[in-house]
Amino acid sequence: MALMEVGLDDKYRLDAKRIFLSGTQALVRLPMLQRERDRAAGLNTAGFISGYRGSPLGMYDHALWRAKTFLKQHDIEFSPGLNEDLAATAVWGSQQVGMFPGAKVDGVFGIWYGKGPGVDRSVDALKHANSAGTSPNGGVIALAGDDHGCQSSTLAHQSEQVFAAALMPVVNPATLQDYLDLGILGFALSRYSSCWVGFKAISETVESSASIVSDPDRIKIMLPDDFEMPPGGLSIRWPDGPLEQERRLHGPKMQAVAAFTRVNRFDRIVLDSKPARLGIMATGKAYLDVRQALADLGISDAEAQVLGLRIYKVALTWPLEESGAKAFAEGLQDVLVVEEKRGFIEDQLLRILYNVDASKRPSVVGKRDESGAPLLPSEGELTPTMVSAAIVARLRRLGHRSPALEQRLAKLEAFDRPAEGIGAAKLQRTPYFCSGCPHNTSTKIPEGSRAMAGIGCHGMALSVPNRRTQTISHMGAEGVTWIGQAPFTSEQHVFQNLGDGTYTHSGLLAIRAAAASGVNITYKILYNDAVAMTGGQPAEGGLTVSQIAHQVSAEGAKRLAIVSDDPEKYPSNYFPSGATIHHRRELDAVQKELREVKGLTVLIYDQTCAAEKRRRTKSPGFIPTASLRKR
Repeated sequence: MALMEVGLDDKYRLDAKRIFLSGTQALVRLPMLQRERDRAAGLNTAGFISGYRGSPLGMYDHALWRAKTFLKQHDIEFSPGLNEDLAATAVWGSQQVGMFPGAKVDGVFGIWYGKGPGVDRSVDALKHANSAGTSPNGGVIALAGDDHGCQSSTLAHQSEQVFAAALMPVVNPATLQDYLDLGILGFALSRYSSCWVGFKAISETVESSASIVSDPDRIKIMLPDDFEMPPGGLSIRWPDGPLEQERRLHGPKMQAVAAFTRVNRFDRIVLDSKPARLGIMATGKAYLDVRQALADLGISDAEAQVLGLRIYKVALTWPLEESGAKAFAEGLQDVLVVEEKRGFIEDQLLRILYNVDASKRPSVVGKRDESGAPLLPSEGELTPTMVSAAIVARLRRLGHRSPALEQRLAKLEAFDRPAEGIGAAKLQRTPYFCSGCPHNTSTKIPEGSRAMAGIGCHGMALSVPNRRTQTISHMGAEGVTWIGQAPFTSEQHVFQNLGDGTYTHSGLLAIRAAAASGVNITYKILYNDAVAMTGGQPAEGGLTVSQIAHQVSAEGAKRLAIVSDDPEKYPSNYFPSGATIHHRRELDAVQKELREVKGLTVLIYDQTCAAEKRRRTKSPGFIPTASLRKR
């Protein structure tokens, strides 16, 4: 038998129908797939992608850069944002192509991406862009990288409620196949309804790999026959008053979403019984947890039908499609809603079923049972064992008491206990700096002082003994908490660590706020020449040490010092007048001097990220600092 020829580039070649890729690579392939569908439909469209990195989408920009040849072939432009809300505004602009003379394409489909906190900071831009709408041949998907377990974040986050607040429909894929299928459906929904479509991406899925089917003709889009498009349509336009936008968004655009999702069956009954007594509604990873829980309990599909189970896989988590939800609940005695974090589709289902005849209405539980006792947690992450316990409890309530199920559940719970720290020592790996990391030196402070942390690798100083670094803020507000403390304490001064990536993203405004308030604070701008925490990407704009020095000087810094591992490398007149240059051996003395100055002072610590430097030395064309100095 002849073996099929395969290559690493198959994941981006559209003539390859069965491909093996990661979740990140699927999100790179998605816009190419959309472009191919448009081409087959006779549309001359292009694509635009912008956003800001952050786990679990920390490597999305890397993957896009590596695929630039394939993206260019499909007229897809990738332009990373300075921060998330500016990137969202740029994607909003892509939908305005065609409103004015000079358009070279029939429309632009857009993808915005950001970590959960980036969704939070961008809600103003998202609301404006969603209210304005999308172009008829464009459409926008907004990727939200949610970290449910707070594994690489300062807070656990869940973006569905934020998207819903902006009246953006939300899809929650469970598998990598869903990434492509729901992505194509999402673009079509966005075009039809003129809404941006939120797309949830969690680490368990986006960081996984699978063999999936990628065929431009796989998804057949159905247009509703029970919705009448209003005069003038729903698409973006100008002029367009805010109240007109509101009427269109709250009225026909939401009706269009309901009609489109109804006819295209985003949500499906994946297992049914006759008769069915217990219904399980689940979405995203929680759906996979349900299937794993049933397998762990030894319940096959055939046995599930004997037990009277019905399983409903929800893809569109907001707004929950009403006719499908009612059909799912019909004839059931009990519904268990399984979802991670706060209850979201559970509340919608309760509202949909509230006016149903009480004699035909099932009980609905999820986060809590009928008595108010906890059933499935809203904090942390769900596990299949948690879901197993909830399923057995609901079957028990319906009168199905099986010793075999109880025994299996007891074994599952016993197996999980060591991971919860019961009967076994809890092992915790304390984070620490890489070998040679400049932050290991730069975050040291003089005796008698304290520092505050921020977003970035330097935040690991929080866990280093005797580093006297305490408290953290969200990205872009570093040092601003001191403005609220300073008037009410005898403490005279603090240091604030700030990475160069965060400085470019949003940190400059915090420095401006500190200068305006007049508090005594020293910002230590840690210039390591890479956004090391997410993969070593360059900070957007590529600001030099000199540019940062001139910016903070113009913002009102009373004193500016540059500390470097190679202070002789700078040309003359490289820094503003009054700035001083020091070797990193003098760090302690320089900081003691700065903390005595009233008002805003700035120390720029210039040393390349050690991990990034090692990567660069392996690359042809790398020029050592000493060589640069000779030029």
